[in-house]
Amino acid sequence: MARTNPTLRQRRLGAELRRMREQAGFGGSELGRLVGMNPAQVTQMEAGKIGISVERLRTVAAMCMCVNEPLIDALSEIITEREKPGWWEEYRGSLSGDFIDVAEFEGQARAMTTYTMAFIPGLLQTGSYAAAVFAQAVPPPPRHEVDLRTAFRMQRQRRIRSGVTPYGALIHEAALRMQFSSPEVLAEQLGALIEDSAQPNISIRAIPFDVGAMPSSLANFIYAEGSIPELDTAQVDTGLGARIFDAPAHLAKFRSLLARFESRALSEEETREFIGSIKKEMESKHE
Repeated sequence: MARTNPTLRQRRLGAELRRMREQAGFGGSELGRLVGMNPAQVTQMEAGKIGISVERLRTVAAMCMCVNEPLIDALSEIITEREKPGWWEEYRGSLSGDFIDVAEFEGQARAMTTYTMAFIPGLLQTGSYAAAVFAQAVPPPPRHEVDLRTAFRMQRQRRIRSGVTPYGALIHEAALRMQFSSPEVLAEQLGALIEDSAQPNISIRAIPFDVGAMPSSLANFIYAEGSIPELDTAQVDTGLGARIFDAPAHLAKFRSLLARFESRALSEEETREFIGSIKKEMESKHE
């Protein structure tokens, strides 16, 4: 039976199979004939709506002349994993699929780097700051929805707080100064950033206004490293929700952007001093 809500990981497996087929120059019907599937099954397989065995995966790879063994092994891992559902599944049906996808995306990452220009990265937000951000949505969500989204965001942070996943944050000065609530809430948030920057698995670097214009129209994105580079993924916040990118050309662009941002960012020690100075400004506003 076809899945109605394939997980992000199941959809990624399907996307990689589709890429194999396209790189071999096959249509869905042609691949189906080669591996004993009908065209509808090939379409469902590539959408993550039906599962396949490791044997079928290797047959597809052979027919598509894929000789990338690390990729085939990594995709086999996806098929053979029998882990319990992620904690985020408890929220499925209560929050939109975008929230669930982002949590699953982070849960699979071997390491993450984020760039933000509009707000403090979600994985580093305090509860008060996160609630203020959610309350600014248009139209404004009801209070219980703000509380639910905030609780979900706080739970997402556990992977970073536990030290399991290396995490780098490149934060533009605009995000460090943006007030979604009172100066007091922002000052508390900036103090939390300084504390987080002392954690061994967390790197925070600021990009001040005086470095000049930044080379991208993307205001916020996360780049997640997979088990192999081909399975890296990027997630972008948009006004219409989260978008996931995994095509090689897109990933190359995000890697290039991060390299340029990193070249302009302050060092970690300079960043602590920089954030501290902005924090003092905010504190002076509510004395």
